[in-house]
Amino acid sequence: MATSPNGSSTNPGPKSLVWLTGANGLIGNYLVRTAPELAPTWRVRALTRVQLELLDFAAVRREFRKDQPQLVIHCAAMSGIAETQADPALARRVNVEVPELLAELAADVPFVFFSTDLVFDGRKGNYAETDPVKPIHIYGETKAVAEQIILKNPRHLVVRTSINGGISLAGNRGFNEQLWLAWKTGRKMKLFTDEFRCPIFAGETARAVWELATQNHAGLFHVAGAEKLSRWQIGQLLAQRRPEFKANIEPGSAGDFPGPPRAPDTSLDISRVQQILSKPLPGFGAWLAAHPAEPF
Repeated sequence: MATSPNGSSTNPGPKSLVWLTGANGLIGNYLVRTAPELAPTWRVRALTRVQLELLDFAAVRREFRKDQPQLVIHCAAMSGIAETQADPALARRVNVEVPELLAELAADVPFVFFSTDLVFDGRKGNYAETDPVKPIHIYGETKAVAEQIILKNPRHLVVRTSINGGISLAGNRGFNEQLWLAWKTGRKMKLFTDEFRCPIFAGETARAVWELATQNHAGLFHVAGAEKLSRWQIGQLLAQRRPEFKANIEPGSAGDFPGPPRAPDTSLDISRVQQILSKPLPGFGAWLAAHPAEPF
């Protein structure tokens, strides 16, 4: 049983409060939706920017003292590579200073921070938790810095994930939704054959995180799909589900991309978390085959 520094139990009682930031985002929303089934002893306060502006540190401190949550899951972030490159100062404030504040406030309770496979430069692939990070853009840099801050507390948890798919409230957060929007607007999408990730359904990410968090796991874990796929391969799998996509996707090379630098292979070794979870994380192709009726 985990204990606080004064020796008292920190295991959650019935309907203990969890703060969940970024609740309108893709993963955040799946965490909210799955909480009644996967975390029934927790009462979720689903925080959005409208409800609490995380950049207003005084307000965050005030609300935290009032609520005294027993778990914090921090999903909110500035995650666009282009937008973080355009405003590094804001990216650092959102992606480093906000989680630093929340981790400070949650020093005596479990805290979950979401990071990314893009803390790696992509030169090796199949990265384990023990591999050194080497980000190549501002987004990855801010996440790597924040990871180190969070991991200073031995009861806190960093979850590195890859690209997530699913149905978001905004309709544009999942990689599948981006293809759908391209099809609806008649735009062609060039999907790279030489850029590899480990795609995962956001509901599977939520399942893993609830299990890790409610069982008081701490440290660093990779939570991603069990299959390395190129962007083009992902598109081909989605086109099997939605054949109308086929006319809008074509193969391309990341080397021809005119925007910010791209990491060629940030696939993640998930063997550590697979040994802990009650149900293993699936590969994306296997998940699609097993869930033919899931909207995707």
